[in-house]
Amino acid sequence: MAKRTVIIAGATGMVGKEILAGLLADDTVAEVHSLGRRPPTVQHPKLRAHIVNFASLPVLPQADEVYLALGTTIKVAGSQQAFRAIDYDANLAVARAAQAAGFKKLGLVSAMGADANSSVFYNRVKGELENALEKMAFEGMVFARPSLLVGDRAVLGQPERRGEKLGLAISKAIGFLVPANYRPIAATAVAKALLSQMPQAQGKTILLSGAMH
Repeated sequence: MAKRTVIIAGATGMVGKEILAGLLADDTVAEVHSLGRRPPTVQHPKLRAHIVNFASLPVLPQADEVYLALGTTIKVAGSQQAFRAIDYDANLAVARAAQAAGFKKLGLVSAMGADANSSVFYNRVKGELENALEKMAFEGMVFARPSLLVGDRAVLGQPERRGEKLGLAISKAIGFLVPANYRPIAATAVAKALLSQMPQAQGKTILLSGAMH
């Protein structure tokens, strides 16, 4: 079997970091190209880091599949416009470049509430991105929709999120009362689920949070 070449955008984020680790450890993957505003902290013989401007991407290297893990929050981004520039525009730009280069498969880190018709801005942007990607000609697409993500943000140089700490505390106390799709989920679990589905992906697959635990 020919080994895969993979591109990942957002390899320095919470889920992206775990996706990258999984790809580097996978014997069926020959080469991993990361796209980001800064390089990953990890070094590996398989890894090729590319510092890019997502508003003006270069032609992408030839590859089989692409993982979109770019994401932020409105608080960190500073405005709804800045948030959309990352979560929608940058991810979509990479997808378009991947489509132009003939990639066969695409994996996306989305969100449990993704819905283009949502009254919640965050969920609406996530849903609009999913809708835009669905119109593209990839042979296989996997959308992972995690609930509240749990992981070590300090290691990533990110501020702690009060909502995450509160959600985790509630889950520990009365988690059995919370539907599986809305319980906090570890970033490692999301990455593993996405990685396991991508090699055989055909058409569109949606991974709900409860199924990824």
